[in-house]
Amino acid sequence: MSTLRRLARHRLALFGAAVILLFAVCAIFAPYIAPHDPYAFSLAKKLQPPSRLHLLGTDELGRDLLSRIIHGTRVSLLMALISVAIGLAVGVPVGALSGFYGGWFDLLVQRAVDILLAFPGILLAIVVVAILGPGLWNAMLAVGISFIPTYVRVVRGSVLELREKEFVEAARALGTHSLAIIRRHILPNCLAPIIVLSTLQLASAILWASGLGFLGLGAQPPTPEWGTMLGRSQLYIRVAPHVAIFPGLAIALAVLGFNLLGDGLRDALDPRLKGRL
Repeated sequence: MSTLRRLARHRLALFGAAVILLFAVCAIFAPYIAPHDPYAFSLAKKLQPPSRLHLLGTDELGRDLLSRIIHGTRVSLLMALISVAIGLAVGVPVGALSGFYGGWFDLLVQRAVDILLAFPGILLAIVVVAILGPGLWNAMLAVGISFIPTYVRVVRGSVLELREKEFVEAARALGTHSLAIIRRHILPNCLAPIIVLSTLQLASAILWASGLGFLGLGAQPPTPEWGTMLGRSQLYIRVAPHVAIFPGLAIALAVLGFNLLGDGLRDALDPRLKGRL
């Protein structure tokens, strides 16, 4: 409860949480909130500016831009959640085992992580998509793979510190199996950095997935995905700037929301920062 109280006093974190909640509501209730069918097109209405009928205007095929952005919230948040889940599912156990056991396994894992970290994350994701082929699910997998090295490093660092603690030594003295020690005693104490990292990685996932969509490597038309919409709008930005402005604002707000919430969680979960909140 003390963590929640500290988080409640962090105004920027609350703003970020409110933004995320807004997008979550849009994603869950998209069919009921969107004023038009996001796939219905009319060439007679193409590239119309914002109006009472189409609040954010229409795109190059006459589709309602607001409806496509609302439905695109589903796609973008789903991509972010699955990408982070992939990073968590692989990076956390590998990092925990690497830090706990050490030795040749730790050396092998860290050299593999060094190789992956030699590439910028978005570049690594582009390489993976180039190998697997463009598409929504391949983009999720690519972004998820690019997150694995970060999780391995963060979890390994926490485990290296925790494995020397008295409660771990006591569990060893009682004959508890190593995997049980990791599961029951070490990983629960690593939750704070994992939660903060995952929140920040959600922001990166949205940004990177949108970047892949912008390059034509992510979700493919006619799927309403923010990055794909932004990429197709570049041909019309001079005559209809609204087709680029509004999807870009959606990406920026989502990334800002997760970053602000992540910063607030970091401050609230770190006991050394109690006096600052």
